[in-house]
Amino acid sequence: MRKATRATAAWRTYRDVTRPGTPGLMTRLRAIPRMIGAALSGRYPELGKGRLAMMAAGVLYLISPVDAVPEFLLGLGVVDDFGVFLWLMGSLLGQSGDYVERERRRLKAPPS
Repeated sequence: MRKATRATAAWRTYRDVTRPGTPGLMTRLRAIPRMIGAALSGRYPELGKGRLAMMAAGVLYLISPVDAVPEFLLGLGVVDDFGVFLWLMGSLLGQSGDYVERERRRLKAPPS
């Protein structure tokens, strides 16, 4: 069930990134550091600290030599890493797309 959910989320992110009028892949990738900085400073409350912590845990899980499922178990260990990777990229790309759209709206808004 979780694999299907991750695959669906990955497909949704891909469809969103390639939809005309939405921020493209490179725009989203370049926005990630700005988005994280804004979230940490409180300027982007849409990305809560809890979700940011989950994303950081995902990165740590991917780079950690210790795995829930070891890689030597006939490829199963790679599958769990790939699932975390799909979730992480889907979350980052989706959220950074929202962040870029927010930046664009803010730049178009008349000064108050």
